[in-house]
Amino acid sequence: MSDTMTEERAAAEAAEAHRAAGWKQVSLQGWGRSSAAPCLAARPERMRELMAALDVPEGRTLLPYGGGRAYGDQALNTGGAAVLTGRLDRILAFDPASGLVVTEPGVTFADLLRVFLPRGWLAPTSPGTAFVTMGGAVANDVHGKNHHRAGSFGDHVLWLDLLLPDGRQIRISDEEEPALFRATIGGMGLTGIITAVCFRMQPVPSNALTVQSRRIRNLDDFLAGFAAAADATWSVGWIDALAGGASLGRGILETAEPSETGVALPAGKTKAFPLEAPSWALNRMSVKAFNALYWRRVPEAGRQQLQHYGKFLYPLDAVLHWNRMYGRRGFHQFQCVLPFGPGEMALRRLLETISAAGDASFLAVLKVMGRPGRGLLSFALPGYSLALDIPARPGLRGLFASLERITREAGGRIYLAKDSLLSAEGFWEMYPEAQRFQEIRHSVDPEGRFSSDMAKRLGLAA
Repeated sequence: MSDTMTEERAAAEAAEAHRAAGWKQVSLQGWGRSSAAPCLAARPERMRELMAALDVPEGRTLLPYGGGRAYGDQALNTGGAAVLTGRLDRILAFDPASGLVVTEPGVTFADLLRVFLPRGWLAPTSPGTAFVTMGGAVANDVHGKNHHRAGSFGDHVLWLDLLLPDGRQIRISDEEEPALFRATIGGMGLTGIITAVCFRMQPVPSNALTVQSRRIRNLDDFLAGFAAAADATWSVGWIDALAGGASLGRGILETAEPSETGVALPAGKTKAFPLEAPSWALNRMSVKAFNALYWRRVPEAGRQQLQHYGKFLYPLDAVLHWNRMYGRRGFHQFQCVLPFGPGEMALRRLLETISAAGDASFLAVLKVMGRPGRGLLSFALPGYSLALDIPARPGLRGLFASLERITREAGGRIYLAKDSLLSAEGFWEMYPEAQRFQEIRHSVDPEGRFSSDMAKRLGLAA
């Protein structure tokens, strides 16, 4: 047989393997729309299809891809392959006596809210969007507005079923494979594909919270307000990142407690942002005007109201595709956590740097963080978390380098779920257990079959 015929047969067999596993050529994006990756993708609906997807065509690297809410390049694998887990979305078991639930990785916080809130149960903590999957929640060890009380999502996970790169499926927990368990929580999908998650839901008396909102004049008042609200179940601050001078750090502080009284389900359909906003629409003046209106929406004397959990926990989900408001270039998010003590001055320096740069940011969020996360690469530290969106533009890397430097000098770290610009040097300094993570990862994936664009950027993969 000639070499040409052999090559043609090999190509035909490869094409047939692609079809059998459902591989398709796609381009995936991060939620910030500033990063995109051409790759092969498979979308399994059953475990047998997921197992078949481990046989990656042409020796490509592999990465699980959940709800697509990672902002930067963490869930992207340019030139490789992605397993889209969104259709692995079954709730496998629930025990109403203990609150324990077992789900497949594609179940979202929206699914949990829809199924369990009418029955008096709520996820123990959740991020700012309900469209994050359980697999993604573990892979990023996500946190919410109750972190100072409830910790991160990984703190509530009892065990995981993990599909390893070599095709073995194992159960991991604090008792079984504890090192791999800690590497997988916050491990960005690099240790294998999570196939089941067992965690504990929390009981709630109704579908609503009592929310207290009040204006905050500046950063000093914010820090005092958070200290006074240390016992609140949920707390979050919105900051006008463009305000400066005596108003630096002004914003709105919200605290919330479970309500015995419920509310009617929010009426009306979810709105959608129809088109990309033109680049000229986002400028310092337009965003400054929006921020001023947002600050004044809360009366000077403050207000108290009942809110459905969905409205309070996931306010941006009311507008589908809100990420289009930043235009075709997309945006980057900077989110850091700064330890108590040096964090106060670092917060001030970050806000001064952002205000002076004049970059438009609709969304700047301040939270208080509690205990460290369980994962080797978990984000959480006791301190303050600041998050803000900045439209992508030429020269933005210089601003982010300044923000990274301030964060490093304060002993803080940058959130990998939101990141797209962190330097490799900064990563290894901020995450001191990264070397241990690498050792554990290599023990289950010695050939480096699982990889991502972020892993390559940060020096975790070749």
